Amino acid sequence: MARSIRRVVTGHDENGVATVISDNRAECILQRPNRPGVTLTNLWMNNKTPAAMERHDDPVDGPLVLQPPADGSVFRIVQFDPENPQELAKLDGKSAFAEMGAAANIVENARHPFMHRTDSLDYSVILSGEIYMMMDEEEYLLKAGDTVVQQGTNHAWSNRGREPCLIAFILIDAVK
Repeated sequence: MARSIRRVVTGHDENGVATVISDNRAECILQRPNRPGVTLTNLWMNNKTPAAMERHDDPVDGPLVLQPPADGSVFRIVQFDPENPQELAKLDGKSAFAEMGAAANIVENARHPFMHRTDSLDYSVILSGEIYMMMDEEEYLLKAGDTVVQQGTNHAWSNRGREPCLIAFILIDAVK
């Protein structure tokens, strides 16, 4: 069962006083049969840099896509449940990424079916659990509190443990 994420958004009232303008459960969630055990929850998105302040609309009410908007950023939390190696071997990474508008981002014939690359600078914080970050030839075990700065590299996430792993991601549009 995917964890529900509370999202609190601040702003100002009509008198310029700082206040909470929204306090609810994030609703931009993607779960799909092509990538079982993985839940993406978008919390916020900006479509330009510098970011517009004082937004009162919900910028993540559309379909969830992998990449941040051009010149923008996206803030999301992803839950990776423990993988089943037999089930994983039957999955098609390209189809799963196509559902996020990113079929071209998959790395063909990689050692993990969800090895991919994005044209973004990604800041990641492991919030709970542990996970392996697989690179082209190496892998690194990451635990709660660890951080990753990913600069458009091929990678996959593999939860070989017994507990779900939650990772907070901030993806910023980048150029090669």
